Amino acid sequence: MAERLASNYALTMWEKIYQIFKVKEIRNKILYVAGLLVVFRLFASTPIPGIDVAQIKAYFEGSQVFGMINLFSGGALSQMSIMMLGVGPYVTSSIILQLLTMIFPSLKEMYQEGGEAGHRKFNQYTRVLTVPLAILQAYGLMVVLQRQQLLGVLTPLNIVFNIMVATAGSIFLMWLGELISEKGIGNGISLLIFAGIVASLPQDLKQLITTYDPGQIPSYVAFLAITVVVVGGIVFITEAQRNIPVAYAKRIRGNRVYGGSSTYLPIRVNQAGMIPIIFALSLLLFPNILAGILSAAPLPWLANFAKSMQLFFQNQLVYGIFYFVLVVAFTYFYTAIVFDPKAIAENMQKQGGFIPGIRPGISTMDYLSHIINRITFWGAVFLGVVAVIPLIVQYATNFKTLTIGGTAILIVVAVLLDSMQQIDSQLTMREYEGF
Repeated sequence: MAERLASNYALTMWEKIYQIFKVKEIRNKILYVAGLLVVFRLFASTPIPGIDVAQIKAYFEGSQVFGMINLFSGGALSQMSIMMLGVGPYVTSSIILQLLTMIFPSLKEMYQEGGEAGHRKFNQYTRVLTVPLAILQAYGLMVVLQRQQLLGVLTPLNIVFNIMVATAGSIFLMWLGELISEKGIGNGISLLIFAGIVASLPQDLKQLITTYDPGQIPSYVAFLAITVVVVGGIVFITEAQRNIPVAYAKRIRGNRVYGGSSTYLPIRVNQAGMIPIIFALSLLLFPNILAGILSAAPLPWLANFAKSMQLFFQNQLVYGIFYFVLVVAFTYFYTAIVFDPKAIAENMQKQGGFIPGIRPGISTMDYLSHIINRITFWGAVFLGVVAVIPLIVQYATNFKTLTIGGTAILIVVAVLLDSMQQIDSQLTMREYEGF
């Protein structure tokens, strides 16, 4: 019986792959995305001229924050490539603007109720803000690395040139991400981060083989077991949802009867996806860069504050707690953006729908708010635990050979699941239309 099920599953999988490449539109989208990811990796392997990257790699491996950012750039940061900033400035810009929607009602209205035109305008603001943030981050990285004596002697002209190249690389990467989102399959920014993580795997495996120690076999087994558990947990939480029953009252118009049916409103446990972790990492990087710039400030109190901030992030325990809190906070924040109980309750009432046992309108909104807050708590805690798993494993086993951790695994699995769901939905739509 088990062999027959496995055989049927394998057959279904191969049939699905065949269907994907049989449909011209889907095939072209996949090839388009693959081509842009190849372009990204080619540029990510091109270092900025005149910089020795040997010492820089060692510095990033010893820094928890910069090591994680380097992982998501696929090693582009440690190689000081023209893509060294990755999508960090764009993500930071998105965070700032989405936080501003809570302060300025007009901005929130444009983002949530402005339709396609409002989203285009909001995205344009995000692009514009990305440019100064990229310049600031590039300058901060140059200052931090130069003070660590990792860049050698650079003239002001060299520094300006490197900042311009890094900024241009970040803007180009933002453009690639938007092209993937518009003309390909999946979220462009997420796929670029996914490509960076996957690109680092060969180097991690090479390092594992080079530093292999028979005495660490229990650590290898423990790491593998934890990875399997984490992947299983990620898939379960990502797919888990609570179905809220929704009924529709019968309406008579002329000789026809409308409504009278019932359906359900799916509420996912992890409504925010992997976005909170990406936001948290970007927010962790920015204060580090600012602290590096201000640590040599002429004002003693400002320099001391910057140095205290650097020590704060160097403490692994404090870093882990702060990282966990940020992920939980951003999970609630982003869930509030993508799931609006008030709008859902109003739309449901307009369409003649109601939740059995709950009065339409404000009572429905309060009920949905209560449900989403309870469910989001478990999703937020899960994301926070996954984010700090590498720190826990390193503390328990002293095993630091593989830099990929729970955060990277979450992003890889979430991007794969999202891309597969989008491909499945397009295949289903074509089957329904008779293609």
